Amino acid sequence: MAEKKIVIIGAGYAGVHAAKKLAKKYKRDDSVEITLIDRHSYHTMMTELHEVAAHRVEPNDILFDLRRLFNRTKVKLVTDNVTKVDHESKVVTTETGSFSYDYLILGMGGEANDFGTPGVKEHGFTLWSWEDAVKLRTHIEETVRKAATVKDDAKRKAMLTFTVCGSGFTGIEMVGELIEWKIRLAKNNKIDPEEITLYVVEAAPTILNMLDRTDAGKAENYLVKQGVKILKNSAIVEVKPESVLLKSGEEIATHTLIWTAGVKANSDTKDYGMSSGRAGRLIVNEYMEADGLKDTYVVGDLAYYEEDGKPIPQIVEAAEQTGATAAKNIIAAISGGEKTAFKGKYHGTMVSIGARYGVANLSGIRLSGWFANFMKHIVNIYYFLTISSGYYIWQYINHEIFHTKDKRNIFRDVTNRYGNVIWTFPIRLYLAWFWIEEGGAKIWGATKWEEKDLFSGLGSDSWVVDKSVKMPFEWLQTATSGASAAAEGGAEGATAIAPPILDSMPGWFEAIMKLMMPNADVAIFMQGFVGFFEFALGICILLGLFTWLASFASVGMLTMFTLTAMLGWDKFWALPASFAVMNGAGRFLGLDYYVLPFLGKKLGNWWYGKERAIYKDHKK
Repeated sequence: MAEKKIVIIGAGYAGVHAAKKLAKKYKRDDSVEITLIDRHSYHTMMTELHEVAAHRVEPNDILFDLRRLFNRTKVKLVTDNVTKVDHESKVVTTETGSFSYDYLILGMGGEANDFGTPGVKEHGFTLWSWEDAVKLRTHIEETVRKAATVKDDAKRKAMLTFTVCGSGFTGIEMVGELIEWKIRLAKNNKIDPEEITLYVVEAAPTILNMLDRTDAGKAENYLVKQGVKILKNSAIVEVKPESVLLKSGEEIATHTLIWTAGVKANSDTKDYGMSSGRAGRLIVNEYMEADGLKDTYVVGDLAYYEEDGKPIPQIVEAAEQTGATAAKNIIAAISGGEKTAFKGKYHGTMVSIGARYGVANLSGIRLSGWFANFMKHIVNIYYFLTISSGYYIWQYINHEIFHTKDKRNIFRDVTNRYGNVIWTFPIRLYLAWFWIEEGGAKIWGATKWEEKDLFSGLGSDSWVVDKSVKMPFEWLQTATSGASAAAEGGAEGATAIAPPILDSMPGWFEAIMKLMMPNADVAIFMQGFVGFFEFALGICILLGLFTWLASFASVGMLTMFTLTAMLGWDKFWALPASFAVMNGAGRFLGLDYYVLPFLGKKLGNWWYGKERAIYKDHKK
C-alpha cells in the first residue's frame, strides 16, 4: 500500500508537467501513488485554440489523450469533476468518488474574464477551451453561409463583420487566422472576400503590450496591411445581439464578438476556502505552496506569486516552471532535500498572425515573418519532447505541415499531403521491377536471370554461390577476384551498361566501407545478402507493403552505390523515383491500405494504451 499519495487536479500544461516529473522520479517506488484528476480525458493544447476556431486544423488535432501521455507510467487517471477539497482531512471529493492525499497540486488553470461587461456572456464568444473553439468555428461558418443569401446590405455587412476584443496573444492570433480563413469562407459561399470585415478593439492606447514596441509595431503594420481595422483607446462597454457599444458612444454592427480581453482563475476554486489575489488567482509563496495551507501547491495560471513586483505571467513556459517547482518540492518533502524556490526563466515571446507570419523575440533575437512562425513550431515540438511524447510530435507535424489546406502553413502548399497518390502507382511498379531484376540477377546469376531459367538451380555467376569478390574495392581484391571483377565490368557485373556517376569513391566514404568490409570473407558474405535484400525490397514495393520503409531503404541503397562508384547513370532515375514513392504510394492498390492501419491500431493500443472517454484507474 502506498505510504504517500499525491493528487493532481487539472491536466493542463502545469499539471501534466508536474505529473511527468513525479512519475519519472518514483517510477520504481511503490510507496508513492500519483493520481491525476481532470474533467476531460485529454490534455488540450491551448496555444492552438485559435487554429481550431478558424478552421486551420481539425478539432481533434489539439486534444492529446491522457492515456497516450501517461501509459507505462505509474500515474493513475481519473476523469471526473471535483466538487470539494477538504484541507483538514486531506480528501478530494469528486462526483463519483473521493481521494485522500498527502500532497495536493491544484492546476485547473483559468477562464475568460469579462470584467462584468454587460452582454458578453449572452452574446459574446470566448476562446479559453476546446468547446469554445468548436462553438466559435461553427458560428462563423453558419453566419457567413446565412449572410451570403441576405439581400439587406446593412444586415449582410453586420453578419460579415467579425470583432475581436483584446489585443493580447489570443486576440491577435485569432484575427490572424481570420485573415487567412476569410478567403476560403468567401469562396465556399460565393461572396467577395472584401465583404468580410475584421476589427481588433483594444481599451489600451497600444496593442500587444507584452511585446516591445518594435515587435508590436511590425505586427500592427502587418495587420493593417491585411485590412484589419484596429481601434485603440476603445473600451467595449456593452455587447448586444447584433452590435457592440464602445465607451466613446460609437457602435459597431457585428453578429460576432470574440472576447479575449482577460483571464481569471478557474471559478471552481472559489469554494476551496483558499486565499486569492488579483483575478481570483490563488496566492502562493516562492515554493508554490498555497497561502496558509500545508502540503498544498498551486501551479500554472491559477497561481498568484509576484516576482520583482510582477505576477507570474500566464504563459505556457511559466506554467511548466511552476509545475516543476511544485514537483521538486514534493520530492524534497518525501525523499529529503532542500526546497526549490521558483525563479522564472523565460526565453522570449512569440505571436503568430496566421500560419505564415509572426513576430518573436527570443532572448533578444528578433524574428518576424516566416522565421518567427518556424521557431514557434520548434518550441511546440520541444514541448512534446519535455512530456516524452514522440507520438504527438508526429501528429503535430502532420496537422501543421502535411495536412493543411489553402497554403495555411509556413511552407504554403508545398508540403501538404492531399495530393493524389494514384499517379505514383506506375512509378512504384517500375521501381519494384528495378529491384527485383537487380536482386534476381545477383541471386540466380545474370545469365540464368536473362534466360528466365529460374528452376534449375543457381548459375555459376550467382553472387550467392560464387566466392569471388564482386565489388571493385582495392583492399578486397586478390589476383583472382580482381580479374573476375575487371572481366565482369565492375560491381554491377554483366548488368552494368553505363559509366558510373562518380569516377571514384570519396575518401571519407572509403574509410567507412573499410570498417564495414575489412576483408574478402566479410565482403563475400555481404554480397550474398545484398541480392536477397534487393529482391525482397522489390517485392515489398510491388505489393505496396511497408512502402515508405522500403522506399527509404531504396534511397539508402542507391546513395551507397553512388558513393561507392558502382551506380551508373542509366540507373540514377531510381533515386528520385524512390523519393516519389515515399509519398504514400502503397495506399493505392497496395497492402499498406490494410496493413498499416491494422498495425497502427494494435501497436498503438499496446504501447500507448487504448483511448477512452472516461478513465477510472482508481477502481482497477
